[in-house]
Amino acid sequence: MRKDSSYLLSLQRLARIASGLLAGIGALALLMLVLSFTALPFHAYYRLGTSGDGVGLAPDYIVVMGAGAMPGGAALMRCHYAALAAKSFPEAQIIITMPAAPNDFLNSTAYEMYRQMALYSIAPNRFRFETKGTNTYTQACAIRRMLKSSESTALLIVTSPEHIYRSVRTFSKCGFTNVGGLPAFQAAFDTELLHDPDERSKIITPPGRSVGLRYNMWNYLKLEIDVLREYVAIAYYKLNGYI
Repeated sequence: MRKDSSYLLSLQRLARIASGLLAGIGALALLMLVLSFTALPFHAYYRLGTSGDGVGLAPDYIVVMGAGAMPGGAALMRCHYAALAAKSFPEAQIIITMPAAPNDFLNSTAYEMYRQMALYSIAPNRFRFETKGTNTYTQACAIRRMLKSSESTALLIVTSPEHIYRSVRTFSKCGFTNVGGLPAFQAAFDTELLHDPDERSKIITPPGRSVGLRYNMWNYLKLEIDVLREYVAIAYYKLNGYI
């Protein structure tokens, strides 16, 4: 009887924990849904992207952080912004940091990023590669060893907006004293073009044709996930002393 009673109590505790967990997940999902109808997700995303300290001098190195496979949205955006920066700072060297197998480098994402940036007529001898690091911290440490001196070296980190804050502070923690960030923001699109001419003249748009419901809400939900994931990563880096 005692064993049966203990077993039932354990099941009740597990049921309460599961119920509380589901309630918490539901509350979080509801909160994220409500916030997706506001501009708060974008402001949080924008704040992360503009939190990098500016480089005091023209950068010596433009560091392009890897972002998944090529072609891919995030990687292409980073390559685009890095290429524009390379045009603006013709004396700067470019470091592409992305893991790659040494025996198959020409088929690697790092090499594909180089090929994409080479389309902007950037000289091949300006490129260097860091292929050992597997996360932001180990990549920053590897680049610190690669460049040896960091006291007077100016870096411009090119990465996705939500990743700027963590990247700049991680490189600073690794010993670089002059680090700035260039966030690869997407360009804005004129949402009025999504309305038919007769809809533009109406004060009230039918719900099924509302840009806010068709696109903005879903985009903001994705931004919320990106920002939430990044906040968790920032907390992890702080706990481990990486930033």
